[in-house]
This record gives sequence, structure tokens and C-alpha cells, in this order.
Amino acid sequence: SRLSRERDALEWRDEIRGKLDPRSHNKPLHFVGLRHEQRVMATQILATKPIRSICVVANKPIIPAGIYIEKNQLYFYLCRYLIERVSWLCKEMRPKVSEGDGRVKIVFSRRGGMSYPDFRAYLERLKAKADEDVQIKWPVIDIDGVTAEDHSRNAGLQISDIVASAITAGVEPNNYGNCEVRYAELLKSRIYNRDGNFFSYGMKFYPRADQLNLSPQQQALVNLFKGK
Repeated sequence: SRLSRERDALEWRDEIRGKLDPRSHNKPLHFVGLRHEQRVMATQILATKPIRSICVVANKPIIPAGIYIEKNQLYFYLCRYLIERVSWLCKEMRPKVSEGDGRVKIVFSRRGGMSYPDFRAYLERLKAKADEDVQIKWPVIDIDGVTAEDHSRNAGLQISDIVASAITAGVEPNNYGNCEVRYAELLKSRIYNRDGNFFSYGMKFYPRADQLNLSPQQQALVNLFKGK
């Protein structure tokens, strides 16, 4: 969502928390800590909000060993795909949005072992290489402004956690071996696409979806975003 809606994110987060046990009303939202019916409620609420989401889904076990051997190398590579698509969306929306200077504010949820100065340096290297395979629209990316905040202190990060975890639930089996695609079905309208094309925009699978060895339940998530 736009930075001007940062306060709205607080209201959306509190709208979800307000439907939980009163003892949870002052606690940060974590999708993993919600029961199924609460997850449905949370995704139903977010499906009504003016947000656009982009998800990069990686099947790490089938990625050949020895390709990503440096610290955070795979994470940086997947973030590149995410930032590419964020930059496309921001460039596309700029003619319709007069607020700000047109650049995107990138805020990570702080995680242990992650160096954000290193990630900014990685983006600078990508920008300097002018590699045709890198499709980032650099004028809308504020590399120096890339930052990280604690999940507990940022409502937008808690909203993002719900969306990312909702999509993940469609491909990552739970303790009973089942995947749950309903959350993704509820959020489909909030996923970035162009004329019903999700795979080139708001849903990036790595490796490509047609190269994955998926169970029928996992395939249901892929099928959800296959066509219009």
C-alpha cells in the first residue's frame, strides 16, 4: 500500500485484532499463531482493503546444491525478483498517484543474520551491471532508503506477514500433511496482475511452476493463478 496509508495499516491490523480474543488485542499479529477460522477472517478483511501484493514462492529443496553457497545469496536473489515486480507496479501506478516522489519505500521485517547494508550494496551492484536479465525499474527504487524494522512495531509488516503466510499455506503442508488454498482464494483479488496474468507479475515461482513436482493440493494453488 502507499506510504500515505501507513496509518490505515494500523487500523486494518487493529480491525483484525479486534476480532480475536481480547487478550490478543495488544499483541503483534502473527499468522502462524492464528487458528484456521481466524486466518480466514484475517484474509477476508484484507481482501477488502486497497492493497496490492506480490509473492515470490521458492521450492528450496529442489534447487541444486552448490549454486547459492554464500551467506544470504539465495535470499538476495529472490528479493531481486520481488523488487523487480514492486518497481513495475510503482511505475505503473505513478500516473494515477500524485503523492510523494514516485519512489518505493522498502522496509524489511528484521531477521537475524541478515545484513541490510550488504543488501543495499547488492542492489547497487545490480544497478551498475546493467544486466538485461535484471528488469528493475531503478528510478522508482530508493536503494539508500532500504531499511528494516521489528515485526512487532510495524503494522504494515504484520499485514505483509498475513499475506505471505496465507500464500505459503497453499504449498507448504501443515503438521497433518495438508495444504490450505482457501486463504489464497480470498486474497486473489489483491495480488498484482495485468489482465489476469499473475505469473509474470504478482506470483513468481522459483523454479517456474511448470518445473515443480507438486502434490495435487499444491497444484491447486498454481491452478488458482493460472488464468483469468
